[in-house]
Amino acid sequence: MPIKRENKMRVVGLDPGSYSFDLFGIENDSKIIIDESIKSKDIFQNPYLLIDKLETLKPLDMIIGPSGYGLPLKSIEHITEEDIGKMIPLDTKIAVNEGIKIVILEMKKRKMPVYFIPGVIHLETVPAYRKWNKFDMGTADKVCCLALGIQDQSQRLKIPFDKTSFVYVEVGYGFTAVGAVEEGRVIDGIGGTNGSPGFLAGGGMDAEIAIRLKPPLTQEIVFSGGLKDFVGKDIEPEDLIKAKEARLLLAESLEKDVASMLVSLPHPKEIILSGRLIELGFIRTELTNRLSKYSTVIRVNKLSKIAKEAACGAYIIGEGLLGGKYHRLVENMGIARG
Repeated sequence: MPIKRENKMRVVGLDPGSYSFDLFGIENDSKIIIDESIKSKDIFQNPYLLIDKLETLKPLDMIIGPSGYGLPLKSIEHITEEDIGKMIPLDTKIAVNEGIKIVILEMKKRKMPVYFIPGVIHLETVPAYRKWNKFDMGTADKVCCLALGIQDQSQRLKIPFDKTSFVYVEVGYGFTAVGAVEEGRVIDGIGGTNGSPGFLAGGGMDAEIAIRLKPPLTQEIVFSGGLKDFVGKDIEPEDLIKAKEARLLLAESLEKDVASMLVSLPHPKEIILSGRLIELGFIRTELTNRLSKYSTVIRVNKLSKIAKEAACGAYIIGEGLLGGKYHRLVENMGIARG
């Protein structure tokens, strides 16, 4: 059931990323009220940049907040320190996490209409046995990406939300992730710390490596060991065009993750690509060529011009929770049951 039904709604979705915090919001299913991106390091230095943006948009009916690893659906008024610790590690100095924590506490202080949403592992639509020995099957922002994928495929193929079926490949600045959707429901996922290397992140770690690492270990370890460290120079993603082996590492690893998703979802209608690195034509082409043997490969259509895919998906979830046109999409995903 929706949280409440509104004839007129002002909803904003947030995406806290490794590189940027993105905001996307629409009023009354028609007018875009915000479509912006703020660098994460700037939020860390001044979290009020984000708060002030939201203040200028008042009144708002719902904000889908920065949920980290996720929680079963919960409003900010009921959020506790323990809940925040479940969404993000509290004992780190990682910019994105520090920014998220400060922003959450300030939004709670100001009694903003914020809701936090599940990660993949919280969703009842994912069989329990697939969750065994897992933590990161896809953070809450990846659930938002999957919501966008459902909306996009439904609109493009002119099919109901509950007939959508795809493998979703998210290649962000920090992390990569892969998820599977069947009949409009998330059924499996490989999160950024559990699969392919990203530009910054090393992805899944061999346990024999883990037990040999010297303490104290901090969350900084999950933001290292990726393509940038593999190249061994201070580069940006566009510089990967000159780093053939790094591109092979990314593409082959992602193909393996996609192939493993095909065990859970043998015949997806499509493989959908998204993320900051997919904006680079040479990476998009490499992945398309590799993955086309499994299904039709397309790039997701965003609702925004600036904000990343997850912010668009967060808006979709918020609008659906309020009983709008995406109500059936969100209900079918089981967001409120997660």
